[in-house]
Formats: sequence, C-alpha cells, structure tokens
Amino acid sequence: MSDVYKIRRFQAGDAEEVSALISKTLRTVNIKDYSEEYIEANVSSHSADVLIERAKQGHMYVVCDNLRIVGCGAIAGYWGSTTESILLTIFVLPEYQGKSIGKLIIRTLEQDEFFLRAKRIEIPASITAVGFYKKMGYDYKNGTAEIDNEQVYRLEKFR
Repeated sequence: MSDVYKIRRFQAGDAEEVSALISKTLRTVNIKDYSEEYIEANVSSHSADVLIERAKQGHMYVVCDNLRIVGCGAIAGYWGSTTESILLTIFVLPEYQGKSIGKLIIRTLEQDEFFLRAKRIEIPASITAVGFYKKMGYDYKNGTAEIDNEQVYRLEKFR
C-alpha cells in the first residue's frame, strides 16, 4: 500500500486541489446521508483559504497517487489542549475509497506528535464515515451514539 501511495505534509500550494477533493467527496458520497444545504455549507467551510489556516493550527497530510492528491487528513490540539487532540478534514476521493487510503491517513495521524502527546483523541464523524472510524478503534464519546447539533457523531479513543 505505502509503495503505491505516498503521504506527506500538506503545503499551501495543495489547498485548491484538496478543497476540490473535499467538495467532490461531499457532493458524491456524503450527499447520501445529508441534505444538499448541509453539503454546500460544508463545501464552503473547506475553501482553500480555510484549509491553509487549518493547517497552521495543527498538522495536515495529503495522500498522493503519483502527482494527484487523493486523500487528506489533519490533527490538532483540541481547543488548545496538550492532553487532547482532534482528527479533522479526513477525506478520500470517491474513486479511491476502499483502497486502504483512509487507513493510511489514520495510521499516519496516529503517529503524529499531536496524537502521541494526547490522552484522548476526538473525531467529529459524519454519518457516512462513522462505521470506518469504529473499525479504526474509535467509539462513541461518553457512549452516546447520537448525532449532535453539527449533524456529526462524536467519537473518541483513549491512549
């Protein structure tokens, strides 16, 4: 797997391509679980400028198939905490899903210093992705399997 796909840190020059990847994934895959209004608001909140700023708050990674970016993911401190971190912006292009790229992203994030210093890691999981994150060892925060007001499940893992 890692021989085929390369993962590296996000660079500002990646922002437009990553934004397009996220938009395509939301509009193609997540639309099955969310309203068009929700999807479009989510697309707007993942503009290139937003991604560049988000990358400054933590560590963002991209997965490449040759020169094409096919996946992304980020980790940061949870509201500035040094003992809690949060996984964010985890997306894989629809045509690349099911090829272990999501696992590569999670494994990379789980080797990052923000993960290694944390006692608890949270993921705001879309309805679409909750099953994947559960397979990766995350479980419902406080045992609560309910969608919150942001229309996501809160999952967590303790170290």
